Amino acid sequence: MQMPKKITQNPQIAAWARQGKAPVVTVIDASGASAGRLASYVAKRLLAGEEVHIVNSENATISGSLEAVMERYHFKRDVGTTKTGPFYPRVPHMMMKRTVRGMLNYQELPSHRAAYKRLRCHIGVPDELEGKPVVTEEKAKSSAQRSVTFGEIATRLGAKFGQV
Repeated sequence: MQMPKKITQNPQIAAWARQGKAPVVTVIDASGASAGRLASYVAKRLLAGEEVHIVNSENATISGSLEAVMERYHFKRDVGTTKTGPFYPRVPHMMMKRTVRGMLNYQELPSHRAAYKRLRCHIGVPDELEGKPVVTEEKAKSSAQRSVTFGEIATRLGAKFGQV
């Protein structure tokens, strides 16, 4: 069995950082993408040194029937205590950020913690990202017959977010 290939920072991006140039900014559209698959692609880009903005986070999907998905998310919200956590988000952009966080070893490795800080998730497309080119990860597109979006989960959990 082969050992997994270690992800190293892109040398060109590292050189730009040493020269004081602006980081590479990637805008990724989450519409119709499976949240877990998209999170793994985003985590790889973050570890390579890119700054990633995920737009339309409310349209990322979770595969499964509505009842099964909601049961899982109600459990995630209710586990633990209100004072000590774990604190699971109700709004869709923070759910997406939490999903990406699960792909990073952010508690032990400083490089992963720094990568997590370069991640931004948005509901809809904010004004400052309006003209930038948007990347769509085709391999992350959901092909599940039954799926639920983060927006649907959030409204059923009681989140009040600006639906675009």
